[in-house]
Amino acid sequence: MVPCLPVYRDLWVAYLAAAAIATHILEASLPGLGPWFKPGLANIFTLVAFFAFGWRAAVAVTMIRITAASMVLGTLFTPTIVLSLSGAAGALLALGMVRRLLPTAGPVGCSLLAALAHITAQLVAVIGLLTGLEGLEALMTILPWFLTASWLTGLFNGVVAQLILERMDGSVDPIRHPKP
Repeated sequence: MVPCLPVYRDLWVAYLAAAAIATHILEASLPGLGPWFKPGLANIFTLVAFFAFGWRAAVAVTMIRITAASMVLGTLFTPTIVLSLSGAAGALLALGMVRRLLPTAGPVGCSLLAALAHITAQLVAVIGLLTGLEGLEALMTILPWFLTASWLTGLFNGVVAQLILERMDGSVDPIRHPKP
């Protein structure tokens, strides 16, 4: 985590949330990689918040993004937000567990685990909310494809988050970390 004054931390969280909202809205307008599947590029900013400022900042970025993007996209009171929140809860819980169990894990490893937890939590929500146990067999048929796609997007998002964090190194708090 990067040490900085609370006001700088809050500004960075706001910047990261704004970037995540914009990315989420942009991604919603693009065609998906399959039914119900998007690469989750907005999660890159959650990873950056997690590694730069901690788990609470990651939660803040995620909740602000989901709420604001859902209001803009008109999905605030639909099953879509339940799926978004369930996936976010799975990913955030995975990040918190990884931080405790594997404190040296980097953005790529954390992103991979968070992506797998995200899609697993969403599929559990689909069963509970939309299909019931009748849909379990169909979901189990597509589960390997979803897990593979999640692994690939988790890898991509982790690499991009790592690159952003490397660029941010030393620039988060201009008072304590001045740039040359």
